[in-house]
Amino acid sequence: MKKILFMEDEPTIREVLAEYMKMQNYEVTEVQDGEEAVKALEGCPFDMAVLDIMVPKKNGLEVLSHIRRQYPDMAVIMLTALGDEQTQVKAFNAYADDYIIKPVSPIILLKRMETILRRSARTPVQAEHGLVIQKEAYQAFYNGKTLELTLSEFLLLQTLYERPTQVFTREQLILRIFNEDYIGNDRIIDAHIKNLRKKLPQNCIRTVIGVGYQFDASQETCGGK
Repeated sequence: MKKILFMEDEPTIREVLAEYMKMQNYEVTEVQDGEEAVKALEGCPFDMAVLDIMVPKKNGLEVLSHIRRQYPDMAVIMLTALGDEQTQVKAFNAYADDYIIKPVSPIILLKRMETILRRSARTPVQAEHGLVIQKEAYQAFYNGKTLELTLSEFLLLQTLYERPTQVFTREQLILRIFNEDYIGNDRIIDAHIKNLRKKLPQNCIRTVIGVGYQFDASQETCGGK
């Protein structure tokens, strides 16, 4: 049974979403502020944390930073009413796996959780030269080693990798990653590209000035087998 840490200071929202999680056989620990979250983390290993940002004492971003220092492999979803670009960039720069703007459908939240937890389950892969994408496992590998990508980074890389001849605009990439859920500036894609380039063995993503981004399969380490 997967263990979930759920931090939300609004009692009604917390009770409803926690109940949906439990219906999907998740073991849920509910907390209402950041100090309670940090204390709960000390006593129990979790598979995932779902963190509201605007909570008392330590906010969600502070708890996220604590998790990344102490439990770097834990999956984290930020759940918040803040839809501004700056806050989203902060969350993704701190390696949040996903960022969901409230109000959110419980079903959508559960699907996002399921996807990230499936990706987090490490799947052994036979060593292959270059970049390998496992679409079903939501994982990318280089020479058989896992690339530690967030869900958004993986979807961005997958989109570019599968169509190396196409130049994607930022708007097209947003639709591929967030569907129609995203509210904010399309420059969020630039932040994802910056983080993705840091994690790739070689810069496989080409900037097409005035248009967007394209996968550069000409790079030796990016071409796969």
